[in-house]
Amino acid sequence: MSEVPPMPADQSVAIDVRGLSRRFGSFVAVDDLSFSVKQGEIFGFLGANGAGKSTTIRMLCGLLRPSSGTALVGGIDVSRDPEGVKRRIGYMSQKFSLYEALTVDQNIRFFGGIYGLARGRLESRRAFVLDMAGLAGRGNTLTRELPGGWRQRLALGCAILHEPSIVFLDEPTGGVDPLSRRRFWDLIGELSRRGVTVLVTTHYLDEAEHCHRIAIIQAGKLAAMGTATELKQVFASRPILEVHAAQPVAAMTLLDQHEAVEKTSLFGTAVHAVLRSDRVQPDVIARMLEARGITVRSIGLVSPSLEDVFLDVVERVGAA
Repeated sequence: MSEVPPMPADQSVAIDVRGLSRRFGSFVAVDDLSFSVKQGEIFGFLGANGAGKSTTIRMLCGLLRPSSGTALVGGIDVSRDPEGVKRRIGYMSQKFSLYEALTVDQNIRFFGGIYGLARGRLESRRAFVLDMAGLAGRGNTLTRELPGGWRQRLALGCAILHEPSIVFLDEPTGGVDPLSRRRFWDLIGELSRRGVTVLVTTHYLDEAEHCHRIAIIQAGKLAAMGTATELKQVFASRPILEVHAAQPVAAMTLLDQHEAVEKTSLFGTAVHAVLRSDRVQPDVIARMLEARGITVRSIGLVSPSLEDVFLDVVERVGAA
């Protein structure tokens, strides 16, 4: 995965959201969200399915009218001038936003026509998209015949064909291989270095590590926000113990009963135990497990991952 690019020097606000809500009858999909995104920033949205991420993006793109609150995108009010917002942004939806029955070149020319690009500019941008997507010489290939990673990069190219200053990517890397995800995030980093603001939703927590800041959304509410490092400070006084044991489920049961352990979770074949205090020594926990017949292969403190943070935040918000 590519490294997160330096935070842009331009600190002007590209997206400003205040008290944004969206209701569908009695159901509140988005509940009083407030945040801002700087020009050139990569801003990540994390949340489970149904948390309100896509609904928020649709409102910010002018596709769905807010029930209450305000949102300025590129200085334009999404409620008052949604068409003006659409002209200023790029948008890539959860599914590839391409016409698969068209060729690569036909897709590019179709989107160029939608964005009103003059012939000279369209030809220049067409060459850029083909080069960026690694599709030079394949303009006559039907889009449905492209591997997922290439379709994904083509979809991004079509979304930024008109060189928008703000781009919304809604779970853009779902269903593609790790190498394609890495290449896609290289492109996101390059956009940021050029001053383009990127708001991206993702299910892949390793991807979120490469955002400048992250917002965790739970049940339509903003549950936490900050850099990955800032978010991990929730565990500053609650160390995480990683236990590799012969019987991980039995180990979890015993750890959950221990007074020094706040909670546990499975991470692959390992058990993560959140300790109530940084004064608890790992060898004390290991001796307890061994005394109860659990063979401990290894045990030690680990740095919290963004997955640890996400699970902790969602649990705390759900219990509130």
